[in-house]
Amino acid sequence: MLDLGENLRKLILAGVGIAAVTKEKGADVLNELVKKGELTIEQGKVLNEELKHNIKDAIRENVTIVTPPDDVISAVDSLSDEQLEALKAQAAAERTYVYYQLAQGRKDAHPDADFCTDHTCCSAYLSETAAKEKWAADFAPWNTRVVQAVADTDGLVALYDGEPILAVFHSSSAGRTAAGDVWSGDLPYLASVASPESADTVPNYYSTVTFTAAEAKDRLLAAHPEIKLTGAPETWFGAVTENDSGRVETVSVGGTDIEGTEMRRIFSLRSACFTLTADAESVTFRVTGYGHGVGMSQYGAELAKAG
Repeated sequence: MLDLGENLRKLILAGVGIAAVTKEKGADVLNELVKKGELTIEQGKVLNEELKHNIKDAIRENVTIVTPPDDVISAVDSLSDEQLEALKAQAAAERTYVYYQLAQGRKDAHPDADFCTDHTCCSAYLSETAAKEKWAADFAPWNTRVVQAVADTDGLVALYDGEPILAVFHSSSAGRTAAGDVWSGDLPYLASVASPESADTVPNYYSTVTFTAAEAKDRLLAAHPEIKLTGAPETWFGAVTENDSGRVETVSVGGTDIEGTEMRRIFSLRSACFTLTADAESVTFRVTGYGHGVGMSQYGAELAKAG
């Protein structure tokens, strides 16, 4: 039996971040876990129980807690039950995601660190300073709500076959989430499911982006110099295929099939659920939702709770 209790004393989860006794000891613990085999469901339960006790001790030892004024505390009470539950789901998902990344080992992009704040590599992150600039007067009440959601889910992680899941999430879906095999292999828990969202419930649910024909051509050739874009712009684009979730699978561009996710990247679209039109002067994308579409939809979680 793997002695999870002893190992978890060395590796403590606090909020949505992880603090090891030292960077080296943290790596040693992970290596030990890998060498001794996969976590079982029973061991996963032990992990959850240990976290519940260790988080509180870690916070007391390492974090200075300032009690917010009553008007800030009241901000939590102003949220609906659905909003509070959505924040809790987000806190648990982010915590689980960090654990999953730790279990995979350090990446070539950051061999000296367990985790990074590049959203294309690990997870997006806002510093307190950046959050204050972005949220302005809303920072204090929303920060209180986030702290409360983290506290309410102390030590809670999602497991599949005893291991932390790849708990990915996105802002909003176009009616259905995308299957996880889009970029993460065959993970049964990342199946495509219905997500009840619309322009009435999600800000900027629909977006439109227009490029001049010259801008569109430059972007496409920078990514695919081999394609041939001759003639009028409306002739550049051919057949469009969609996957089961309604997102674009491929677009034929200059005779070459380009994946919808790559088109999203090339044109900085909010999602891969889009339609496109072209004429002599421009190329226009009409986009639904925001994010890669895999895993939990943040707006969908709130709406699902309400339903």
